[in-house]
Amino acid sequence: MHQSVLLDEVLTLLDVREGGVYIDGTMGSGGHAEGILERIGDSGMLLAIDRDQEALERTGRRLSRFGDRCIRVHGNYGDIGTLAAEAGVTQVDGVLLDLGVSSDQIDTASRGFSFMHDGPLDMRMDQSAPRTAADVVNTTSEQDLVSLLRTFGEERSARRVAATLVQRRKEKPFETTGDLAEVISDAKGGRRGHTHPATQSFQAIRMVVNGEIEGIEAGLNGGVEVLKEGGRMAVITFHSLEDRPVKHFFAAHEGRWASLAAGGERWEGELPPMKRITRKPVQPTDAEVRSNPRARSSKLRVAERLTAPFKKGR
Repeated sequence: MHQSVLLDEVLTLLDVREGGVYIDGTMGSGGHAEGILERIGDSGMLLAIDRDQEALERTGRRLSRFGDRCIRVHGNYGDIGTLAAEAGVTQVDGVLLDLGVSSDQIDTASRGFSFMHDGPLDMRMDQSAPRTAADVVNTTSEQDLVSLLRTFGEERSARRVAATLVQRRKEKPFETTGDLAEVISDAKGGRRGHTHPATQSFQAIRMVVNGEIEGIEAGLNGGVEVLKEGGRMAVITFHSLEDRPVKHFFAAHEGRWASLAAGGERWEGELPPMKRITRKPVQPTDAEVRSNPRARSSKLRVAERLTAPFKKGR
């Protein structure tokens, strides 16, 4: 069975309690959702959201024993406020977002997320979405390909890779993950280390196909709005492009106290005010990484919604 990353840490730092109301904005295979449901008991409720209809159906079977205490909804966590309202959920004790692509999506060749399994060049988390990875690779201008590879993949060879892709697609459009990975690898001179040469480009294309960066900002804003005072938000990220906006968001809502020239202090920050529960991200133990290597790069950040701005020492 799929191993959920940082499960014990999430349940503890999210302060999951019996009778609480929670939202899992990225249900996936349901490991975190199951852990939350077991802790909240018969009087609690979980709204589980996922943009992948296959995940909703598969995980629904896993969570069926919890009955109507688990409400499953097809949608994007970026629309968390709207989805919660439509489900009749107005305020919650906690929100969890586990960002990035799921293991099940990576391991399913037909979904087209991985160069390790040859399959159609798809990469859509929501298969009802119209734009696939093939569309991005075959129709994006060379200049825009360079930009997206640099921005979302931090690919140093973005210009060379983009030029190679554009030249090759004139002869034959890209249709499979294996074909794309091979061309990118050749453009970069082949494999030299442990990391496959196509890793960063595949990440960039996937993030563009799924609008992942835009979704993070919307999900953070929507999530904090549905939190009760004292409620907590937990976010798991897997690389710097995901972690950076989460870090900045929590820091901005924690704000700071600025000294005034005439004396006294003024709080400066974004509303609603929050307090960071984790000053530094929580990372998996060596034992977890050994049992679940995909947890290696994960980071967990948690913050709590406050009534008034946080001040150290109070």
